[in-house]
Amino acid sequence: MRKVETVDLDAWFGSNHVLHDVSLTARPGSVTAIIGPSGCGKSTLIRCLNRMHEEVRGARVEGKVLFDGTDIYGTDVDPVAVRRRIGMVFQRPNPFPTMSILDNATAGLRLSGERIPRSKLTERGERALRAAGLWDEVKDRLDEPGGRLSGGQQQRLCIARALAVEPEVILLDEPASALDPASTLRIEELVGDLKERYTIVIVTHNMQQAARVSDWTLFMLFGEVVEFGPTEKVFTTPDDKRTEDYVTGRFG
Repeated sequence: MRKVETVDLDAWFGSNHVLHDVSLTARPGSVTAIIGPSGCGKSTLIRCLNRMHEEVRGARVEGKVLFDGTDIYGTDVDPVAVRRRIGMVFQRPNPFPTMSILDNATAGLRLSGERIPRSKLTERGERALRAAGLWDEVKDRLDEPGGRLSGGQQQRLCIARALAVEPEVILLDEPASALDPASTLRIEELVGDLKERYTIVIVTHNMQQAARVSDWTLFMLFGEVVEFGPTEKVFTTPDDKRTEDYVTGRFG
């Protein structure tokens, strides 16, 4: 497991300055939640953590993102290698709908260019599906299209796909926002299981979810950090009145 830090991070979309001097530490073996109202920069921040932000035309960053002490935006750093070690799961499940469940789980491995025997692919796919809490539900239909799974199962399949490439950090961008309550609970339970082996950062608009799943919480407004600290403190005795107003529902 590795630590991820941002130091005085700024980000732009063209001339739009969306992150201002953001400093954050995501600790190994813990869940760090990023909260704040829509448009505050949550998703931009999490996408900066594995260089997804720069995939948008005109986007750029200044400052540092340190992965185990190394700046991932260094000129000698391969962004593809970064994304292999710092995996991301997006807001809406995005499995390949006609690809089989097993092939979905191993898609990242096969796209990596690494030559892996089919037997090894199957083994790693099974391991990833088990880690994502999906194996028992799909083990008898691995050849069926991933698009036949329920929304919650599809999201766990996407988590399995991220896990199969054996990352050290997992980024979750509102992973349960499109799911029903039962599927949301399953994703939250899975996050609790995964933090024993991974550093996890999760963006969520759901205050109760942040309080349930995270160890640390960062609250943002207008692209700036208002407060960052242990989740229990942020939700019960915050230092900033704006944090108290937000977590108690007075605005947001």
